[in-house]
Parts: sequence; C-alpha cells; structure tokens
Amino acid sequence: MISSILARKLVGRGCLAYLVHIRDVEVEPPYIKSIPVVSIFRKVFPNDLPGMPPNRDIDLCIDLESGTLPIYIPPYSMAPTELRELKAQFQDLLDKGFIHPGSSPWGAPVLFVKKMMVV
Repeated sequence: MISSILARKLVGRGCLAYLVHIRDVEVEPPYIKSIPVVSIFRKVFPNDLPGMPPNRDIDLCIDLESGTLPIYIPPYSMAPTELRELKAQFQDLLDKGFIHPGSSPWGAPVLFVKKMMVV
C-alpha cells in the first residue's frame, strides 16, 4: 500500500499502475460520546446549543469604506444532497432563532468540509 502522493509521483514518471481505492461501507461513524476527549470535557460539548451567546459589552463590527459595492461571485455548485443538507441546516438555525432572514447584498460562500475522525 502506498500513499496517493507517491502514486501520483510514480505515475507521473511513467510507471504502469493499477490503483484501487478500498472503502469499508459497513463502518458506522462513532457516537460523539464514545470519543475520549468529549467524555472527559463533557461540559464543553453540549448535545444541543442552549441559545444565543450572552450580550457582550463590546460589539464587534467591520467598518466598510464609503461607496464600497458588493463583489459578485457566482455561487458554488452543489450536489443535490449537499443542497438538501444546507437547507436543513438553515431551517434548523432559523427555527432556533440563531439566524434570521436578511436583505444584505453581501454574503458568504458555504463549503461543506468532512470532519476528521480521530479515534
């Protein structure tokens, strides 16, 4: 077994290669409570967010230059499963009151990143 980096180098040098990607589809991800660091610091990892963070004495804001216009970049294309997940996440945050609909011309891209599982 070799790493993908070494495989890429060897194929780049003209070596003949038969590459196989093996994936175990039977393995279920571990429950969050089965991860040792989570069970040690249980108070840091709540099952659900209790609510909005408390109001602070200092409000953070980003001051924009006068006359600045939004930069238009087309949205990233998403697979249908990612789009369904994004809508579900937004609906959950809306239902909990953590976010609300807005009309700002500014936005931010959404990228799904797989969490690294450390066991």
